[in-house]
Amino acid sequence: MEEYFDVVDINDKVLRKSPRSEVHREKSLHRAVHVFLFRSDGQMLIHRRTQTKEEFPGVWTSSCSGHVSAGETYDETAPRELWEELKVPAKSLQRLQKFSACESTSWEFTTLYRTTATVDPEPDEEEIAEIRWMAIPDISAWITAEPDQFSPAFLILFRWYYEHQSSFPAMSPG
Repeated sequence: MEEYFDVVDINDKVLRKSPRSEVHREKSLHRAVHVFLFRSDGQMLIHRRTQTKEEFPGVWTSSCSGHVSAGETYDETAPRELWEELKVPAKSLQRLQKFSACESTSWEFTTLYRTTATVDPEPDEEEIAEIRWMAIPDISAWITAEPDQFSPAFLILFRWYYEHQSSFPAMSPG
């Protein structure tokens, strides 16, 4: 059964709901979330997408991400995706920033969240080929050296996070 997404206008207001395949084929504006998951030592989890992914197979990206389903909110989607992709319960998700839809985000309005892991992640093997815990400066250096190893949306979100991280309050351990 095909997923349905809310198709939105340039102000992120819902116009209608459409099947995933149609939304992607027509490059309609729609919604997504990304979550940056951290360990208590400050390292962030990134994952390499499986080769079977429709968009950007085999590249590195956020800890988890996903589409907002039709009728769902960003705040409902983030904990669902965290659980579906990593089996991590969302105890204290912090909403950080909303990004406008553009070609680099695959025409998705994207809301970025962060949280701290309270359990070891259990990656969904259909979505995630590999995970790595890395320090923020190490991810930044890797992006500088090999940006093509990362999804375009992750590059936007990570660069924004890297520039603004000092302004965020400390995270609670869950």
